[in-house]
Amino acid sequence: MLGPRTLLRGALAAARGLPGQVSSSFATGPRQHDGTFYEFRTYTVKPSKMKEFLDLTNKNIHLRTAHSPLVGYWTLELGGLNKTFHIWKYESFAQRTAVRTALANDQAWKEKYLSQMLPMLDKQENEIAYLVPWCELGSSEKDGVYELVTFNMKPGGPAVWGQSFKAAINAHVKTGYTKLIGVFHTEYGNLNRVHVLWWSESPDSRASGRHYAHEDPRVVAAVRESVQFLESQQNCLLVPTAFSPLK
Repeated sequence: MLGPRTLLRGALAAARGLPGQVSSSFATGPRQHDGTFYEFRTYTVKPSKMKEFLDLTNKNIHLRTAHSPLVGYWTLELGGLNKTFHIWKYESFAQRTAVRTALANDQAWKEKYLSQMLPMLDKQENEIAYLVPWCELGSSEKDGVYELVTFNMKPGGPAVWGQSFKAAINAHVKTGYTKLIGVFHTEYGNLNRVHVLWWSESPDSRASGRHYAHEDPRVVAAVRESVQFLESQQNCLLVPTAFSPLK
């Protein structure tokens, strides 16, 4: 018969598994497998330079999209002023590094855009985020407005809060007043943060839809379950630019 010390060593060895691997018995929910990620960039523009900044970007954005795909580009209408928000897609960190290197050597990009744009900025921020395992990136069929809702969650990631959060999101989706574009959790930047991007036909349709949803017992029950993992939240209304792929 094996002694308790031998059994303990065996259990520890099984728990450790092979180097670089994690025992599946420790998994508490869906995990990130897709290498595709998204870079969220927020630029705070000098108030007097906003129109000039947008005109310059509209004229030269093709120099940037030649290197990697742009998901969407918006200005903040409510929840923040003199800001633009844009999302870039990458298949790997190696690709992002290659793109950054190529841009550093792109004379047209530097001369026609970067050198003129940078003096117009007060601040730049970025985050790296993945789509949660249960969400695919959506799109809009017609023009509208977007709402970016940012949730600061208790530590643990989608494995901890994913199912409850998914139920709350799906409850809103089923009301039909808005369309889900994506649910993202951060990898670099502010951690334990989830961004949810919604599309609505107009600010008024979004407002009336929210009032309706808050009276739906299914939404109320799902949100009540999910909120136990929530620390804080904020939102902003986004208006697509003329050159944004998402309209």
